[in-house]
Amino acid sequence: MSVVIEAKKLELFYKKNEPVIKEADFRIYKRDFVFVVGESGSGKSTLLKSLYGALGIRGGSLSVGGIDMKRPSKADILKLRKNIGIVFQDYKLIEEWSIEKNVMLPMQINGYSKELCVQKTQKLLAHTKMSHKASKYPLELSGGEQQRVAMARALAHNPFLILADEPTGNLDEYSSSLVWNLLKGANEQLGITVVVVTHQIPTMLDIASKKLHIEDGMVYEFH
Repeated sequence: MSVVIEAKKLELFYKKNEPVIKEADFRIYKRDFVFVVGESGSGKSTLLKSLYGALGIRGGSLSVGGIDMKRPSKADILKLRKNIGIVFQDYKLIEEWSIEKNVMLPMQINGYSKELCVQKTQKLLAHTKMSHKASKYPLELSGGEQQRVAMARALAHNPFLILADEPTGNLDEYSSSLVWNLLKGANEQLGITVVVVTHQIPTMLDIASKKLHIEDGMVYEFH
């Protein structure tokens, strides 16, 4: 089974002498569904940021999709982000763009034809139950609707990895359930590796998963 993410003695810092993550060792394989859990402020989001190059590593090694994250070039980071999907708690949709255009963005960056962009966007909006809002703008939607659009955008360019940071933290029960099931479907049906930071693992989600539990800067892996 191919390794998607590998950390060896990984150390992450915000301040010079205060490690947030200490000497972490873990592997995440293709098709894994991984929950990253721990108390507030334990370093869950910090770890996730290191996986897409938003935070540099200070010690040890980290490989994501075959890219060495110790000293990645700008081209390496661009290549990585073109091939992963990221879902944030605050959605990060472009407010001046329609929902349809927001979903198309990753495909346009990856050079998809206009016709394919339109076709895939229509399918994804139908899949996330947002077809009726295609011409709306983010601020015209509820939080749950915005997160469903963010999920559609994350899936648009066939990523090998989805990273999600508290994707249901601000959502109602219906939208939370829908987002969790979209992530489950991406993993089980499309074979996408999924890594989710969450303060609470959903009890209703029937999926084979493993956990990275962070406590006092240490990362413990559970299956």
